[in-house]
Amino acid sequence: MWRVAASNVTRESQLTLYDQSRMQPRYKRFGAFMAPFHPPTENPLLALERDLELLTWLDELAFDEVWVGEHHSAGWEYIASPELFLAVAAERTRHIKLGTGVVSLPYHHPMLVAERMAFLDNMTRGRVLFGVGPGALVTDALMLGVEPTRTRPMMDEALGVILRLFTETDPITVESDWFCLRDAVLQVRPYSKPYMPLAVASMQSPAGPVLAGKYGAGLLSIGVFIGFRGAVDLKAQWQLAEEAAAQAGQTVNRDEWRLVMPIHLAETRHEAIAQIHERGTAWLTRYQRDILGRPLPEGVPEERMVETLAESGSWIVGTPDDCAAAIDRLDSLSGGFGGLLVMVQDWATREQQRRSLELLARYVMPRYTGALAGVEAGHRLGVAQRVEAQTAMKRSIDQAFETREQTTA
Repeated sequence: MWRVAASNVTRESQLTLYDQSRMQPRYKRFGAFMAPFHPPTENPLLALERDLELLTWLDELAFDEVWVGEHHSAGWEYIASPELFLAVAAERTRHIKLGTGVVSLPYHHPMLVAERMAFLDNMTRGRVLFGVGPGALVTDALMLGVEPTRTRPMMDEALGVILRLFTETDPITVESDWFCLRDAVLQVRPYSKPYMPLAVASMQSPAGPVLAGKYGAGLLSIGVFIGFRGAVDLKAQWQLAEEAAAQAGQTVNRDEWRLVMPIHLAETRHEAIAQIHERGTAWLTRYQRDILGRPLPEGVPEERMVETLAESGSWIVGTPDDCAAAIDRLDSLSGGFGGLLVMVQDWATREQQRRSLELLARYVMPRYTGALAGVEAGHRLGVAQRVEAQTAMKRSIDQAFETREQTTA
């Protein structure tokens, strides 16, 4: 049976996460962002099976959504088609929403992307989320012969065409320097109306927020914790989205803004850090630094990187209470966001990873979904009525004895 130390998850800490004057919970959705990351030293088949298993755990633990990425090179992320992976996952799950995190639009003909997404949306009866991006790995673009500096304008062009295919009934003709459409009609329209929820990925470039604003889409902020220009200014990123939306006659909603964070929880902070120390350090040095070329914490020795990122709040590593405090801090830094996504890492054992997700689901998520509002109100009422209830119970018991004595006299 799972157990959490009382010192880490206290009744007081749970009760104070509500506005006591109005008892209004601060609603958020929770999910996972699966690139996924696997060290290039193991059997890919078994790693992919673990990914599917993890996705079913998320469904069992009542996570709202999962986003699965597309990559083609570098050896750490090898789901080449999130649509195919999610089609398999749809058969193994019941409730969780299934998102592409993301489809790299410059690598595909927009007609084929529109067809695949609409088809998947129909086959899952509306459980699909459509995440798009320019492609995070430059090595993908180089291998496919796509000029890296063109990927963002190509993404914009493709997305505009895809949304037209989703919504317009007249045939579409488009002549581009990298694709062509002649009298194109999408035969199978999205199951969701007018189309599935849309989100644009954002790392550090302003392109993601601007594109989200242009199309009134959600925003997937992935590069929150470390980047080429240091920590991301979340408020400035959202302001870019709002300004672009205003210029395009669109609106953007903070409820559709999701932050992606590395998260690992355990019964104590010391345990959580120790569980991910070795593999977390390897991911930072062998992937973030050696492949992406991203700077690591300056002046910090390798053996202290995980601890430094955890202590600075760049990663959420610790207890459920630590996680709740981090969410509140991110709320303040951003001005308010709608969803938190766990950046799934292969940095702990299978059992430790599942335990981390369970701690998040049992002791953090309910604080922000409203699930505790009723039981907390019932508990407070029970405490307030304790004396009255005890008096009534004693009176009832005394009456029962009196009745018994009278009938046996």
